[in-house]
Amino acid sequence: MIGTFSIAELGHYALVLALVLMLVQSTVPLLGLYWRDQRLVAVSGSTPIAGFVLVAIAFAALTAAYVASDFSVRNVWENSHSAKPMLYKVTGVWGNHEGSMLLWVLILALFGALVAAFGANLPSTLRARVIAVQGWIGTAFLLFVLLTSNPFERLHPPPLEGRDLNPILQDIGLAIHPPLLYVGYVGFSIAFAFAVAALMERRIDAAWARWVRPWTLAAWVFLTGGIAMGSYWAYYELGWGGWWFWDPVENASFMPWLAGTALLHSAVVMEKRGALKVWTILLAILTFSLSLLGTFLVRSGVLTSVHAFATDPSRGVFILAILVAFIGGALALFAWRAPDLKQGGLFAPISREGALVFNNLFLVTATATVLIGTLYPLALEAVTGQKISVGAPFFNLTFGPLMVPLLMALPFGPLLAWKRADLYGATQRLGVAMIAALVAAVITYVVAGGKGVLAPLALGLGVWLIAGSLVDLAERIQLLRAPARTSWARFVGLPRSAIGTVVAHAGIGVMVIGIVGTTAYQTEEIVSLSPGESVDVAGYTLLFQGMSPVTGPNYREDRGQFLASRGGAEPFSMTPSKRFYMAREMATTEAAIETIGFSQLYVSLGDEIEGGTVAVRASYKPLVTLIWLGALVTSIGGTLSLTDRRLRIGAPKPAAARQPKAASA
Repeated sequence: MIGTFSIAELGHYALVLALVLMLVQSTVPLLGLYWRDQRLVAVSGSTPIAGFVLVAIAFAALTAAYVASDFSVRNVWENSHSAKPMLYKVTGVWGNHEGSMLLWVLILALFGALVAAFGANLPSTLRARVIAVQGWIGTAFLLFVLLTSNPFERLHPPPLEGRDLNPILQDIGLAIHPPLLYVGYVGFSIAFAFAVAALMERRIDAAWARWVRPWTLAAWVFLTGGIAMGSYWAYYELGWGGWWFWDPVENASFMPWLAGTALLHSAVVMEKRGALKVWTILLAILTFSLSLLGTFLVRSGVLTSVHAFATDPSRGVFILAILVAFIGGALALFAWRAPDLKQGGLFAPISREGALVFNNLFLVTATATVLIGTLYPLALEAVTGQKISVGAPFFNLTFGPLMVPLLMALPFGPLLAWKRADLYGATQRLGVAMIAALVAAVITYVVAGGKGVLAPLALGLGVWLIAGSLVDLAERIQLLRAPARTSWARFVGLPRSAIGTVVAHAGIGVMVIGIVGTTAYQTEEIVSLSPGESVDVAGYTLLFQGMSPVTGPNYREDRGQFLASRGGAEPFSMTPSKRFYMAREMATTEAAIETIGFSQLYVSLGDEIEGGTVAVRASYKPLVTLIWLGALVTSIGGTLSLTDRRLRIGAPKPAAARQPKAASA
């Protein structure tokens, strides 16, 4: 039976062997192409799968060390505790720098294995190059883990007890958020690998876009879920009640999402019309480059954040070298080979292609805005030593105005024909959506007491997106223009990608309504209360009944008791708290949240003052749950599109006689 002592060594050796296989994966298939040796090219089919198995063994070994509380492993000692609940022992595996990077490599190896296992319909030369590029990335990050961030480093003698995990990471949200985010981050590496492989082959066509789309869409869906989960976690766990702060670490995940959204739409144009070829290749490179940049910002130690675990400068230098090598190398290859690629077909400005180009223009500009706002303070500090903060005011004034025309134009795209379209006809078909948006804006203005015009218009914009998506669906099935049986048959026969597009666009509208509702109309009171005192917020009366101590498995908690009531309705209790984790000697704020329809009553505690008086933040947040519900709907739309058979099977495999000859790597 293998003991915990040998399990750590097993994990370490598995990583070393995985590095060897990654080196083989990154070189042998390319040599096979160069020497026209199909036996060497065939290595690309089995090596990624074996490499994934070895990395999975290493990850399982680290997990076993956490579960067994093996404090002879430094990583376990620094981030775990024997009294910690089992769930957080497991999630502690990736709740630190070393473990999170091992998770990063695991997901990277998984994607490489999936390409090897399910890429049989790819031309053998393209698949070999894609897998080789994945091998380059895997080699770089395995070297980073083994040389600077070894999760299996030993302590002699082993301590009796661990230091525990950062308390704010001991939450179910952090059990879900990082894996989702990493699948999104790393998933874009496949699009990057396809782009580099296409540049190496000097060949790109509609079939290439068909192969890239499902991988990009899968990464985008997971990244959407990861960002939404992180937003909700910060909302309820940090105690300040905000859902987005424009923190550099938040921006690090948002930028690849924006670029990935542009890539998805650009790939559609390329697949359907053979246009935007060079632009799509560039977007595939830039999207993963932004993922690498996010990894650098979070893991290099240049940022101080709950997410930023690394503090060793050598790690930052290593990741920076990876960043420069892959981004610089890919862009240099793009500059060299892109002129050789054939340009796509022409199209009129008023067409579906034109709408998607409009989409790309604003998404990329918005990405650049976020990038500048994120990096400018870091660059200024590095050059002059001056520290400044770029926060919500900058992003609201720059990013927000870019989103308005994009969202206004969004419902038009699916209603426009390819190549050349009738804008007036599309506007007529969207008349019902326009009326719905206008009515929603007027009702909001009246209910809000005539205060402000921008918020009602913005909420109407959300309704415009939802109604516009439904109009698209109605047009596709000829609702009310054909017999009900015919409309139903057309609905059943719709491609899932078409339904997924409708759902995803509607989800964006739901999200917009939630953002506007809680941003413009929330009510907040910050007061100091003694037992028996109350505070009124948005018609609710919160009676503070006092504090009571509670002991958890690895923390002490002071729990506030509140009785909330409104009018003659049945009162309900709310119990926000302050927790103190003994091992880390750190406190956390646990908010109490009561969901009322799509809105929430939010109560959190501040510091306790003498005499039993406590600082209290009480907020009523209208429609706030629609933010995360909209993100969920959008993810469901992406998932529906992903199940479309046309995406799952990819492009048909070329006949043997038409297989391109092996070219030099």
